Amino acid sequence: MKYDLAIIGAGPGGYVAAERAGAKGLKVVLFEKKELGGVCLNEGCIPTKTLLYGAKIYDSAKSGSKYGVEANDLSFSFKKMMARKNKVVKKLVGGVGMKMKQFNVDVVNDAAVIKKRGAEGIEIEAGGKEYNAANVMICTGSEAFVPPIPGVQGNEEVLTNREILQLKEQPKSLVIIGGGVIGMEFASIFNSLGTKVTIIEMLDEILTGMDKGQSALLRQMYAKKGIEFNLSSKVTKVDGTKVTFEKDGKVTEIEGDKILMSVGRKPVTQGFGLENLGVELFKGGIKVDEKMRTNIPNVYAAGDVTGFSLLAHTASREGEVVVNNLSGRPDKMRYNAIPAVVYTNPEISGVGLTEETAKAKGIDYKIAELPMAYAGRFVVENEGGSGSCKVLVGAKYGEVLGVHMIGNPSSEMIYGACMAIEAEMTLKEMEEVVFPHPTVSEIFKETVFSFGH
Repeated sequence: MKYDLAIIGAGPGGYVAAERAGAKGLKVVLFEKKELGGVCLNEGCIPTKTLLYGAKIYDSAKSGSKYGVEANDLSFSFKKMMARKNKVVKKLVGGVGMKMKQFNVDVVNDAAVIKKRGAEGIEIEAGGKEYNAANVMICTGSEAFVPPIPGVQGNEEVLTNREILQLKEQPKSLVIIGGGVIGMEFASIFNSLGTKVTIIEMLDEILTGMDKGQSALLRQMYAKKGIEFNLSSKVTKVDGTKVTFEKDGKVTEIEGDKILMSVGRKPVTQGFGLENLGVELFKGGIKVDEKMRTNIPNVYAAGDVTGFSLLAHTASREGEVVVNNLSGRPDKMRYNAIPAVVYTNPEISGVGLTEETAKAKGIDYKIAELPMAYAGRFVVENEGGSGSCKVLVGAKYGEVLGVHMIGNPSSEMIYGACMAIEAEMTLKEMEEVVFPHPTVSEIFKETVFSFGH
């Protein structure tokens, strides 16, 4: 069967592109060997956020007395939380399937293998059948990177994001190798539920890429909640449930019921015949240009498989770029306003340049930062809580370059900063925007206003 577009991988890059292409009248086939939604929906974003929300409710109940609400004999069920996680995932996977039907996308639930470029297009085989497509988009995503640390391979006590989401019982103690986004979100979940959590991070601060000052503040908050942080520490060996690491020449051993490996992810470029087309790789991922084109005509890539911006929303936008160009609307991918969020409690989010990246690029900037308490709604809903909003603008024109927040619900506010950066809004223009009162989002405008006062 002949298609305008064949998409390999039904994660946020693949299924969004399939929906957009179908809506534009293109004939689309979507291949997925596992479940619709990919890692994000089944093994990442959605299941972790479901558990994080349950943990947040438990946190709120425990601190209810601050708001005059007494919750006595408080308890939780780990099994019920995990069951709800499965229920939410199943519902959303079904929703993706409905969208594919709505936009006439043919879904093939089988492993796809690219065979060659033939006379009628690119040939793909799946489930014993052959498919031909004028264009192919690779959206095979990424998988957890497991470093070659002695004692890790074959150790059933060492989990990745996939296995930890399938636990039947809550561990009493958890050692997390890696203090990035994934590590911190699982640390937040299990710390809230009473598990003793220890984090071992090779760098000198958690959450690389986020605002360093706010990352440090989040770490301090969680240290007060009982999480033990070992920064600038290198894991040298794992023996069963025992982890050995070095810091400043000192060797330390620590033990946990389970060990979570969260030191990063790597693009999936093997197992689907990519080599049969001669697609060029770069730093382990598929090399693409600003239109998501590979070095081979009519072959595109989007999402984690490029190894560039490993975020679900980045993948979706990259998929849209491909479809827009295929359907006659010129478009290119921009990465200057990609938001990043860590769904801990409190949340931390950011978009655009940090102070560190601005300095590295040699960009002159001005900065303002205010406590979240400048927003009345934050004080109302976060008794005793702290946080901040930091805004970077260009020194000459005052255009918004970066915004970074720590405090709830920053994940729901950061999009406004994304729009400001995309529109190249200046301080003066931001001052003229009306924000609803009382909302926590007003902190953005208050911080902008503070530049001149």
